[in-house]
Amino acid sequence: MNIDRVFAVVGSALDAQRQRLNIIAGNLANAESTRSPNGGPYIRRDVVFQAMSPNSVFHSVFNSAFGDSPEPSGVRITDIIQDSRPLRTVYNPDHPDANEEGYLQLPNVNPIEEMVNLISATRAYEANIAVMETGKTMTLRALEMGR
Repeated sequence: MNIDRVFAVVGSALDAQRQRLNIIAGNLANAESTRSPNGGPYIRRDVVFQAMSPNSVFHSVFNSAFGDSPEPSGVRITDIIQDSRPLRTVYNPDHPDANEEGYLQLPNVNPIEEMVNLISATRAYEANIAVMETGKTMTLRALEMGR
């Protein structure tokens, strides 16, 4: 595999995980928001990852001759979806957003789940940084051998 390709794959993964971290941070920040710009409580959001296909002429010829290429090609976020789980309902008649019976609808954000997602995204980000460092070290050693 070309070392430039490694950096491209890692770069796409770092960008995707950064966007995922931003979505998770938004979910945590709005875990108690009863009003959103769309009206009603905040709805939890999540990301959808998709593998990117290589965009070179060589890959298209290779794939047509031999089938799918096993070479990694990167990742991207294709969509940011809203969680379809029901909203939490709590009894709080003193809250200004409570309904006539005194029940308040809160976001469907589970802080524990979000923290697990946050740790997972952070670990994935750190793993990609380690791959980037390894690629950098390999490149530097290859240049030293060329001297």
